[in-house]
Amino acid sequence: MNTSTTPLQFHQLEQLVLAMPMARTLGLAFRRIAAGEVDIEIPVLDAFCFRPGQLQATAVFAAADFAAVAAAGTLLAPGWINATVDATLKLVAPAEGVVLRARGRVLSAGKLLTVCAADVYAVSSGGEETLCATLLGSARNINTSR
Repeated sequence: MNTSTTPLQFHQLEQLVLAMPMARTLGLAFRRIAAGEVDIEIPVLDAFCFRPGQLQATAVFAAADFAAVAAAGTLLAPGWINATVDATLKLVAPAEGVVLRARGRVLSAGKLLTVCAADVYAVSSGGEETLCATLLGSARNINTSR
């Protein structure tokens, strides 16, 4: 676990995630990055809905996964990256609104495995948030200098 993460490392994490084709396809945007915490948003696009204005579970899972694993990435030392190895999503309400907001956090950071979570909120045009899903996951920490 890295206890001295810098704003530059946060910026590098953001750029790494946003370079992923899936993140670009989803229109993912970071709203907040702090040590062990990340908030991201994706717009509710018709292409990801199973009916107008309501996201299909795959997009909800992707938002939760990106937020949780990016939160885990905020605690990595320089030269390390991470990847999802396990995740469970529980849907608790329809993902209806104009944007999906996912708040990721670290639950337990280890040298090789980090347990992380995310809560996902459907946000209405008036800004009201409704919890629609929660994710518990784990990310494998990978030393890229080896």
